[in-house]
Amino acid sequence: MSKWTYAKAGVDIDRKSSAIGSLVSQLGYRRKGRGQMVDSQGLFTGLIDFGDHYLTLCTDGVGTKLIIAEAMGRWDTIGIDCIAMNVNDTICVGAEPVAFVDYIAIDRPDEALTSEVGKGLEKGAELSNMDIVGGEVAVLPELVHGLDISGTCLGYVDKDGLITGQEVEEGDVIIGLPSSGVHSNGLTLARKVIEGSGIGWNERPSPLRLSVGEELLLPTEIYVLPVLDALKAHAVHGLVNITGGGLRNLLRMRKGMRYVIDSPMKAQPIFGLIADLGDVESQEMYQTFNMGMGFTLVCPESEADGIAKALGGRIVGHVEKGSGVSVPELGLLYERY
Repeated sequence: MSKWTYAKAGVDIDRKSSAIGSLVSQLGYRRKGRGQMVDSQGLFTGLIDFGDHYLTLCTDGVGTKLIIAEAMGRWDTIGIDCIAMNVNDTICVGAEPVAFVDYIAIDRPDEALTSEVGKGLEKGAELSNMDIVGGEVAVLPELVHGLDISGTCLGYVDKDGLITGQEVEEGDVIIGLPSSGVHSNGLTLARKVIEGSGIGWNERPSPLRLSVGEELLLPTEIYVLPVLDALKAHAVHGLVNITGGGLRNLLRMRKGMRYVIDSPMKAQPIFGLIADLGDVESQEMYQTFNMGMGFTLVCPESEADGIAKALGGRIVGHVEKGSGVSVPELGLLYERY
């Protein structure tokens, strides 16, 4: 059996980056007047200049996790995922999420299904202290087979509270916060590996505590309230949501630094199962999945213990001069986002 990779499963993250670049290269118009965008690179959310504040705006969806939801006949958690993917990006600049709109594309109206989706959206909004102010349900039988969902989050941050990752410096400490599981990235690879293994979604191979389908449907952790509380009490230089791209997301902070993960967080058993069944190499796993660490904060060493204790995380690494992200104990090195 050949080794599985994300590209072999159908998602080439390098080609995706190139496609994004070709799209962005066509976007040159800038608004005149109040509410102009702030040119910035590498941030997890867009910035809009609005007086004494920056507004933030970002959008995301749930991806092929929806295929597992359909296979399991369970739709009550994907709304949490949709909100989590947006609000966890929003807080990466120190911003507080305040409002959300969702977009659901469906092949036919289904009141029972949309009611279940709504339960997850409601729970995600509660966990984020955020209003859902509107949305859209589009019935598109010729384009959509099943259901797709995405959303857009509005947030704000005082200008003097903006965190961009550019203040990261040598000697800073990296704190990891545990994920709830696979979250909502890398599911195409996970699905292909599981499907190719012949294991059913309702089976529970050792050492999983839930069935494979249930493990993969565990909703994405929402880090909003504890992280925002920590920012009020501690100095933080960088915030990173470990989403698509895995550890490569750390490269979105200050250049000229090497982000060294000395002590990786323990990955949940589902990741080991995927790696074993698909013969997926560690280099691929850590640039596709969160591997047990869903969010990171980079801070001065003097702040590290207090932040880790408050957030239920732990110190996983440090920052030094250089470039890339490395995991010495696994021999991993990522040099570009």
